[in-house]
Amino acid sequence: MIANANYHFKGKNILITGGAGDIGKATAKRFAANGAGVILLDLNKDKMADVAQELKTYNVPIDVFHCDVTSAESVRNAFTNAVTEVKRIDYIFNNAGYQGVFAKTDEYPAEDFEKVIDINVIGGFHVLKVAAQHLRDAGGGAIVNMASHAGVDGPPNMLAYAASKFAVIGMTQTAAKDLAPYGIRVNALSPSLIGPGVMWTRQTELQASVSSQYFDADPKVVEQQMINSVPMRRLGRLEEVANGVAFLMSDEASYITGFNLDITGGQ
Repeated sequence: MIANANYHFKGKNILITGGAGDIGKATAKRFAANGAGVILLDLNKDKMADVAQELKTYNVPIDVFHCDVTSAESVRNAFTNAVTEVKRIDYIFNNAGYQGVFAKTDEYPAEDFEKVIDINVIGGFHVLKVAAQHLRDAGGGAIVNMASHAGVDGPPNMLAYAASKFAVIGMTQTAAKDLAPYGIRVNALSPSLIGPGVMWTRQTELQASVSSQYFDADPKVVEQQMINSVPMRRLGRLEEVANGVAFLMSDEASYITGFNLDITGGQ
């Protein structure tokens, strides 16, 4: 991927929650390639350290902090430590999330529903609130919340995840209105069928396991069924999601707030 020279992030800092995951890493690389300092927050210290090691080739400042987004205290501490280290954060990618199990509505386990909501909605709220406070005091900035096309069309067997991402889109639209007077833009990103990667493999395997009328029992067949549902007839790439984040954070999107950007190949 060639970095877009029109996105000027040199001298800026981006904080990414879920920084050890596939999309978090791709986004970190995208911003580092354009000169931004990168702050990674994640629950998985080892994977986060691996990502930080990969980012060293970009010769930009890289910082990592352990963070559990379901804990308001953990989020506050991580932001405090990050600001102490880098002085200012310009962009926040609110990306940490959990897809949940795949099950029909009448069989969906309550404990997993609660876990999905706790991470994606409550955790997303914790990050959004602290990010808003920091950017307000810093004089402005941009936030991108990770939603999903599941929060637009409600796919089968993903009850909790769909509910959580509908909530993220709603929070984005309200926060955009609340924070606009402070020079803070808030947008959401809704990818669909992104791969290859851990999440894509997990999704096809779990959809196949549900015995649903919508998908075959063979994950390889499910993979093709899903791809055939995309007008462009291919998976989206991780780099294409990262490009969406970069656009929404950039000055080229300076009059865009409260927007949900679909990255779906036309679904």
